[in-house]
Amino acid sequence: MRLFTVDAFTDTAFKGNPAAVCLLDSPVTDRWMQSVAAEMNLSETAYLLGDSLRWFTPVVEVTLCGHATLATAHVLYSTGAASGRLEFTTASGTLTVNRGSDGMITMDFPAKEVTPSTVPAGLEKALGATPVLVGKSHLDLLVELESEESVRSLTPDISALAAVDARGVIVTARGTETDFVSRFFAPNVGIPEDPVTGSAHCVLSPYWSSRLGRPSLVGAQLSDRGGLVHVTHDGDRVHLAGRAVTVLSGTLNV
Repeated sequence: MRLFTVDAFTDTAFKGNPAAVCLLDSPVTDRWMQSVAAEMNLSETAYLLGDSLRWFTPVVEVTLCGHATLATAHVLYSTGAASGRLEFTTASGTLTVNRGSDGMITMDFPAKEVTPSTVPAGLEKALGATPVLVGKSHLDLLVELESEESVRSLTPDISALAAVDARGVIVTARGTETDFVSRFFAPNVGIPEDPVTGSAHCVLSPYWSSRLGRPSLVGAQLSDRGGLVHVTHDGDRVHLAGRAVTVLSGTLNV
């Protein structure tokens, strides 16, 4: 089976978020997919069989992943295996993908609205910062801080964040050079800090679109690797767009 490593939401190798992409030629077991994901030890490994797409962290399967979907589409486009509009059948429904003439890949994902929440016990201490606002989405906790610098300089207690009852914690603020910035911590699914998180932008897009009064925005994720996500909020959908770079391709021999 063909196996790739792709850096997503970047046009520069060794930036953005790396994902493994495995093009399956026959069905495999969940245990096998989890074992390969642990072997790859990236935040996500994507498995594509026909039009069925699944995603695994090193420890669990997840129901939605943006950067590994972008990586999968990039592999199909760059190898000539597909062109035009793609449709993936996933645990989050049918996800469509298109590549523009400029090479930008756009994904149509479900929007995830935020509802206000009280500050969970221990959150401020775990983050080492005082939230301006805390909200909950379907999967994650969203925490707004007062400035881009406060997001950039965070040094959270990852073990303490694992006590938060959520898939992950999205920390965000208004940006200085982009519309907004964010970081994403998900120790509960084996990812202390994710470099660039497409699914988190399904929350960030409607949140900041409402705050800033514009549907189309650009977000920067301030991890060490960093990356840009172009977002457009469209009702109950979010269009996530970015670029990707293949850094490894080979054959999986098991």
